[in-house]
Amino acid sequence: MSPSMKKRKLNGSNEKSAPTLPTTKEASPAKDAAPDNEENAATSDAALENKTFADLGVTESLCDACANLDFKSPTAIQAESIPIALSGRDIIGLAETGSGKTAAFALPILQELLDKPQPMFGLVLAPTRELAYQISQQFEALGSLINVRCAVIVGGMDMVPQSIALAKKPHIIVATPGRLLDHLENTKGFSLARLKYLVMDEADRLLDLDFGPILDKILQVLPKERHTMLFSATMNTKLDNLTRAALHNPVRVSISTSSYQTVKNLKQKYIFIPHKFKDVYLIFLLNTFAGQTCILFTRTIHETQRLAFLLRALGRSSIPLHGQLGQSARLGALNKFRAGSKDILVATDVAARGLDIPSVDLVLNYDLPPDSKTYVHRVGRTARAGKSGVAISIVTQYDVEIYLRIEKALGKKLDEFSADRDEAMVFSERVGEAQRVAIQEMKALNEKERGKGGRGGGKGGIGGGRIKKGGKRDREGMDADEG
Repeated sequence: MSPSMKKRKLNGSNEKSAPTLPTTKEASPAKDAAPDNEENAATSDAALENKTFADLGVTESLCDACANLDFKSPTAIQAESIPIALSGRDIIGLAETGSGKTAAFALPILQELLDKPQPMFGLVLAPTRELAYQISQQFEALGSLINVRCAVIVGGMDMVPQSIALAKKPHIIVATPGRLLDHLENTKGFSLARLKYLVMDEADRLLDLDFGPILDKILQVLPKERHTMLFSATMNTKLDNLTRAALHNPVRVSISTSSYQTVKNLKQKYIFIPHKFKDVYLIFLLNTFAGQTCILFTRTIHETQRLAFLLRALGRSSIPLHGQLGQSARLGALNKFRAGSKDILVATDVAARGLDIPSVDLVLNYDLPPDSKTYVHRVGRTARAGKSGVAISIVTQYDVEIYLRIEKALGKKLDEFSADRDEAMVFSERVGEAQRVAIQEMKALNEKERGKGGRGGGKGGIGGGRIKKGGKRDREGMDADEG
């Protein structure tokens, strides 16, 4: 490509530390062996040293954008994926959380878009609304020097402004599957017939959330002649079936030999306590790590909201994030946490996947996750981009079996966090008072929601589920209710 082409902009008409598993960059093990029509790509550590984005074939203007974002050198998944994508091959990318997957697919798409500008050039499907917004922000940041235009199409937002955004012919669409299908079926003039790139990010999560039938419908209306990239932390039978349906002769790129691998600079610990003192020890831990940013994970929406009220009653700067909040409230919570105006994000697993919040110092598992894969994604919210971080799991007498399964999946025993019982119980009286305040706040909130008859109302109040299966209401909430 000529120097003038490299600099051309897209015009308006066209857009104490626990041991860790060894980190290797090699093809997946035998149980994840590629089907016969797939190739495996792997490079050695030595080959990855001192690589630059220019070495990977990334054009000058995009290298400048990477430098502006302080991307000093490619990550392993970027170094392996980008040259293959630039060559026009389909990709299955398997990489641990926090490995830089977004830039691995964004840079090749932007480079070809720079060569062949056209609207509706790329589509990225993501399992959650927050991840969709984050992907769009990275596309806009990397494409800032070439004026790339993105549209985010997710549930929980008015469809009319989204239809207007689509009518403006963006270069890149980032969407959750349910809302995208709504627009494909109902928005006049909207078509993806000229689409050049399809990306399915966090593909295992897309299938975990039962998006499979919706993905089938979307794939039916996309052009057969396209480039497809699928990125996931793990590979399973359902995902294998999707790759056979959506990808053509893909190259599999894996930088992890384990589905449950965590980064080297993450310190993982557990604390074993009686269940009745969970709140007391939670406040003890937060006091121990005072001044550090923390994501506090719970299993239910009810508990997320209750702990947010509890922490506020104790004067702690916290904000809740869960799937039954309105989309503006969810984005507001994330932005306040990112900006530092709130130190503690109390969240369900809606925050466990994909979100890149570089300043997180501590992850606390107030409730253990239901499976080991979710545990890995939760603790992956800290120790990102080469920084260190701490993850502590609260284990009670009722959690031992789940905890042992997590340790078995990780392939190691975690260190116990040392806690003096007398020091922890100092907080008992204050926590008891705050618990009473939180109960009253929860009652008031549930009465308010029942009165509105809207989100969280009806039978379930906070923690209520979907209204019906298979209909539009169900599709609307699919990208919200995993929390």
